[in-house]
Order: sequence, then structure tokens, then C-alpha cells
Amino acid sequence: MRALNAAELLDAWERSAAQPPAWRPLALLAAAGAAQAAVADWTVGRRDAELLRLRESAFGSRLAATAACPGCGERLELAFDAGEIRAHPEEAAAPAGELALALDGWDLRFRLPTGRDLAAAAAHDDLEAARRTLVGRCLLAVRRGGAAVDGSALPEAVVAALEERMEAADPQAHVRLALACPACGLGWQAPFDVDAFFWTELDAWARRTLAEVHALALAYGWNEAEILALSAARRHLYLEMVSA
Repeated sequence: MRALNAAELLDAWERSAAQPPAWRPLALLAAAGAAQAAVADWTVGRRDAELLRLRESAFGSRLAATAACPGCGERLELAFDAGEIRAHPEEAAAPAGELALALDGWDLRFRLPTGRDLAAAAAHDDLEAARRTLVGRCLLAVRRGGAAVDGSALPEAVVAALEERMEAADPQAHVRLALACPACGLGWQAPFDVDAFFWTELDAWARRTLAEVHALALAYGWNEAEILALSAARRHLYLEMVSA
């Protein structure tokens, strides 16, 4: 992965905006030098690790977010470093190929979900259908009492255990923030989706940057390429002079 300059980041945003949400992270990584077809088959953890690096190169290592307390509704402001949500190297390398799970007489062979699997699951409006689609795509073999059976016959307890096993095997794909409410004292864990977070940031940055380009083009007659070639600090100084 390579860092993107302002013009490249805008191009990546424009191309990604035309994609369904599940494909946007793949398009962003492709803009940074990866083959999109290959990225689609990375585990979600590997994809998210690369997205986090791309986000750092674009906006720095500090992240800011908000969360609502599920107990009292208090709004929390969060600030943390990318390193705090990055899986340790020995954890981040999700196992490739087949994994196994044996439970209550069920013997499963499965692989970890990929970006392509998430995109297929996202095609369903129904959450349970999406969940079962994701599990079904990752199942390689299902046996009960030594006999091969259809994966759709798996009971809920086995599906839940399978999901837990997948989560444990690919921790970067399942980041959670440990939070505590200062108002009511409730502690909880909130999921953090780097894909959605980065896209929200990128979309806001792109719209703000295009507004800057518009203002400077009107004031000085520069074209977009000339304006984007300026550093962000210099663009802001020119904008201050325009609005003075």
C-alpha cells in the first residue's frame, strides 16, 4: 500500500462513492496500489489492517469519534490512537486455509470471511439472511455423526460457536472499544468499524476540499490540479485571505 496525495485521494473517493458500501473499502485499497480482485479475497482482518494504515497515511494516527451510552444516552467523545486498535502482529496474522470446529457431534471445516463474502451478505436486506449467507459461504464441509450434511441444518448454538471461533481467529476484523459512561458509570464494549469510520471521514474531507477548490478557483483563477498541489496549510492560508 502507498500513501495517496490529495488529488489521488479525491479520485479514490469519487470512484468509491459509486460503489455499493460493501465494495468501497476494496476500491480504496485498489487506489492505493492493490489489485481489487485480490483484495476482495483477503480476510476481513487483513483488509481492515490495510485500511487503517491507509487512513493513517491520509489523516494521521489520531482518531476521534462519539458514542452514546446504552444505559442513559449520555454522549461520549472519544479520542484514541490507531495503534490502540491494531491487533498485535502475532494476533493479526489470521490463519489461511481451513479451520476446524467440533461441537455437540457436529464437525465443521471452514475458512474466515473475506471482503467478497461481506459484499454477498450485504446484498440481503434481512439481517438473519445476511448472517446465514456469510456463514454458508465460509463453510467448507459439515459432518454429523460422520455423515456429510447440508450446512443449512446447523442449529443456532453451533452457528453462534462458529462465529465466535471466526472472531477469535481474526481479531482485527472485530475491534471493540472498552467504554465507561461518566454520567451513570456503565461500562460496555462498542464495536469499531474502521471501514465505516474511514469512509465517513473521507467523504467529509472530500466535500470540504472541493469547497476549498471552488473558493480558490473563483478567487484566483487556479485550476483544481494547481490548488490540490498546494499543501493543506497553504490552502487554508489562502482561504483566510479570501474570506478576510
